Amino acid sequence: MMDADTASAALGIELTELGEGRAVCRMTVSGQMVNGHTLCHGGYVFLLADTAFACACNTYGPVTVAAGAEITFVAPAREGDILVAEAAERTVYGRSGIYDVTVRRPDGQVVAEFRGRSRQLNAGPDGQHDRQHDRQHDRNPTADH
Repeated sequence: MMDADTASAALGIELTELGEGRAVCRMTVSGQMVNGHTLCHGGYVFLLADTAFACACNTYGPVTVAAGAEITFVAPAREGDILVAEAAERTVYGRSGIYDVTVRRPDGQVVAEFRGRSRQLNAGPDGQHDRQHDRQHDRNPTADH
């Protein structure tokens, strides 16, 4: 997945650790990422956290996407800061999951806390999305829980 992620690659985001339900990514804040207050724009912090979340929730094989996410900014980041995002699975239920991501500087200072909600896409034997399963799930949302 990361090999095809041109958005993350363009920002220099690196996947440094990967395990079942967990991932660690890092990014150096560049001059292009700084806003008018000379702080790292929150969108870049979100993108780093979202990338770690995507890596963690895709460790099981089936294609998994974000169903939603939110972020709380705790401390600013500045140009030159190296940010590390550590994602960890909290729970999986049916095809859905909840993941928490903490973004820190290497000194341990927390920059942001992110919570992502994942949804596994159901693929049939040919790898195509199983729309029949989704129609059944829409009629009976607890069927796969």
